[in-house]
Amino acid sequence: MVAPPPWLLVTRPAAQAGQWVERLQALGVPARALPLIAIAAPADARAVSRAWAELPGRDLVVFVSPSAVEQFFAQAPVGARWPDGVRVATPGPGTDAALARAGVPEALRLRPADDAEQLDSEALWAVLRGEPWAGRRVLIVRGEGGRPWLAERLTEAGAAVDFLGAYRRGLPVLDPADTTLLHEVLETPGEAVWLFSSSQSIDHLVSLAQAQGLRPDWAQQTAIVTHPRIGQRARALGLRRVLASHPAPDAVAAAWACRRDAP
Repeated sequence: MVAPPPWLLVTRPAAQAGQWVERLQALGVPARALPLIAIAAPADARAVSRAWAELPGRDLVVFVSPSAVEQFFAQAPVGARWPDGVRVATPGPGTDAALARAGVPEALRLRPADDAEQLDSEALWAVLRGEPWAGRRVLIVRGEGGRPWLAERLTEAGAAVDFLGAYRRGLPVLDPADTTLLHEVLETPGEAVWLFSSSQSIDHLVSLAQAQGLRPDWAQQTAIVTHPRIGQRARALGLRRVLASHPAPDAVAAAWACRRDAP
């Protein structure tokens, strides 16, 4: 089989992957989307409607990802608008940008600085922890399931925290072109590099490889990861070349440019 071209494979959900590919290509990176997480409606759509009705009584709404924003607003009641004075918080610029596109005013949005060491729950808590949370009502909008770390910190500080599963994550259904690409990259390791922005995308890659009857030599694969926990999962799978990057297109482009120099 012919070695695959030097793609940087963006594995985010399809809507986000397309945006990332455009931004990376503008930076000179030969990026291509290969989404490894499918986004579907939640099992209980009525819960989202109830959450919209209860928004005016919230002191803070946390959106954990762009998908959380997109799915929450996609299921908004007809004519609904974001209530005045209800603040929102996100772990990073991608999710904040999704809120901006949804029409949430900038004055209501909180997030870590773009140059924070990590863009995650810990970084967001550093922004929030100085406020008096006793008695405040917080809603965390996420996929079904997820990491409870931030909710635990808010609860310890006295807040009443609720979760809303606004969407479900699952295995994607690959089209013929993506199936061919998956075979090429896993059967003939070469210049192609995986961009992992979620540990779940790695788990799904393993499941898809197994479903296709592939037995890849994971040690020959290369990845760029946007968080240390994702890097740990990649190394646990057996990848030897794992490059760390800040979760921003320019940082990923820099990691791509240095990929041959990485040990």
